[in-house]
Parts: sequence; C-alpha cells; structure tokens
Amino acid sequence: MEDLREIIAFVAKALVDDPDAVEVTAVEGEKTVVVELAVAPSDLGKVIGKDGRTARALRTLLSATSAKYSQRAVLEILE
Repeated sequence: MEDLREIIAFVAKALVDDPDAVEVTAVEGEKTVVVELAVAPSDLGKVIGKDGRTARALRTLLSATSAKYSQRAVLEILE
C-alpha cells in the first residue's frame, strides 16, 4: 500500500504551493484501503479543483492503482 500513498503524495505535492504541508496516510481494512490526504488550508482548493475535477482525477488514479493489489481504495481529503 506504500505505492498508493506515494502516488497521491507525488501528485498532491506537484499541485500545491506548500508541498511540505502535504501528509498522506493509509488506513488498511479487510478489503478497502482509505487514503487520507491533508494539505495546508490555503491549498485545499487546488487539491479539490473546480467542481471537484482534480479530486475526481486523484480518486480515479488511486482506484486504477489499487486494482493492481485486488483491493478497493478510497481517497479522503481532510480539511
């Protein structure tokens, strides 16, 4: 599951103004992994994007990567 965290962290750090504030944690369940993304409050809009498009793209990337592990992954963006 380290790959899932690394991919989300890499993309998020490229999007935000303060890459040092990006924190990604993964909570593993039986068949589901919850990836939590925390960014600086000023960068929250950049990660979510207009109409949630960037967040949707991150979730799509995460689900495609998690298919490799035969698990379901969910992205939670923390405020």
